[in-house]
Amino acid sequence: MTAMLTAKDMQDLLQVDRSTIYRMVEAGRLPAIKVGKQWRFPGDQVDRWLQSQIGAPVPPAQTAPSQAAESDLGELLPLACVQLIQDTFAETIGVMLVITDLAGQPITDISNPCGLFKAINQTPSALQKCIESWHNLAVTIDLEPKFRPSHLGLLCARGLIRVGSELKGMVVAGGIAPEDWPPAPAALKTIAREFDVQPEILVGHLTQVFHPGEAEKVKILSVLQRIANIVAHIINERHVLMGKLDAIARLTR
Repeated sequence: MTAMLTAKDMQDLLQVDRSTIYRMVEAGRLPAIKVGKQWRFPGDQVDRWLQSQIGAPVPPAQTAPSQAAESDLGELLPLACVQLIQDTFAETIGVMLVITDLAGQPITDISNPCGLFKAINQTPSALQKCIESWHNLAVTIDLEPKFRPSHLGLLCARGLIRVGSELKGMVVAGGIAPEDWPPAPAALKTIAREFDVQPEILVGHLTQVFHPGEAEKVKILSVLQRIANIVAHIINERHVLMGKLDAIARLTR
């Protein structure tokens, strides 16, 4: 027989007050049945409802946040949701954004790529060069985000994603022209050789980069770490919800 949860059980599970539980029931947002004058919540239906809310498999009940931090970053993130957030921030602050792990491997698709990056990215080795640049950002000891040159000659910066006590990844901003942009012809040839492209391809896209002013650069650095903090918050909240889901699952066994 399916276990029936009380309103108090649902309060403890969802961490909301009883009036909120009743409003959700009346609005048809929670599976519930009336038993006499009391609402009861079928455990198996609540289990399915929670899964639909977080769209994730149930972790082992004993898994703690610090243990969850040992998983791959891509497994910790609701990628579709985070991609939408990343896309919105990239367009708002006017830079390229991508989330990577600490090895520089991209976890999300690149948001708002500049024209020069899109042109370079057609070559097989281009992404690997970018991954090398992103990895260099990860191993650089900076207490706060700072702009640094990439292999392409453009500026990039990162905000670190911390899950529990572990650093798990970065939000990387890029596609930003330095003050001496565009590069001199000799530097342009060096970049072309490194990316295995014809210099003419670079020349045709040199203007298709981002040119924020100094005040905008300061804002980008500030927002960048805040984005990383938001991503970390999503990971931690998702882990809490998954733990609640597991608790419900165990009640219905």
